[in-house]
Amino acid sequence: MSANVISGKNEWFYSDAVKEHFFHPKNIFKTEDEKKRYKADGVGIVGSPACGDVMELMIKVRNDKIADCKWSTFGCASAIASTSMLSLMVTEKGGMKLDDALKIKPNDIMKRLGGLPERKVHCSVLGDKALRAAINDYFRKSEQYERIAVDSGKIVDKILKITDKDIEQAVLEGAKTFEDVQKKTKVGIQDKSCIPEVKRLIEQFKEKYCEY
Repeated sequence: MSANVISGKNEWFYSDAVKEHFFHPKNIFKTEDEKKRYKADGVGIVGSPACGDVMELMIKVRNDKIADCKWSTFGCASAIASTSMLSLMVTEKGGMKLDDALKIKPNDIMKRLGGLPERKVHCSVLGDKALRAAINDYFRKSEQYERIAVDSGKIVDKILKITDKDIEQAVLEGAKTFEDVQKKTKVGIQDKSCIPEVKRLIEQFKEKYCEY
């Protein structure tokens, strides 16, 4: 893969760190059998098969720290590099505390990578979301329900309390139409006044995450 990609008038440059983590990803599952044999304490799966990016991340927890982190993805170079770097961030220096790991933002990953092309910034969101999902999965399995991190968001459906974050995740998981999103979330079934806003959000998130 070239160090840079030409698209119209824009030239996308990748840092040395991005290239290193793309060509030599850290902590990635090398085979399906390896993934099946991995005894994870928490598993997070996020992304959109329809858009081409899917991320699966697994963690092992010891003494409330992330002792190990493995992952696999169907994604672009930026998604691979971002998650590779994230896997190092949470396991270095004896492992990151779970509460600290929940605070990691995409910008933190991008800083460690030396930046990402603007159109590829969304790729760092996949690893961030998968990590949060894996930690929450661990909290559920270990019955630490009070520690589950709930993403805040603007309430769209006032009856079912469905937020814009719920709509965003539905699009990431492959929903392209209002009917698809409604099937996943039940949005707009009782609070029909929210339907125009939901349709607007769907188009917004499709433009953000999906490349056609």
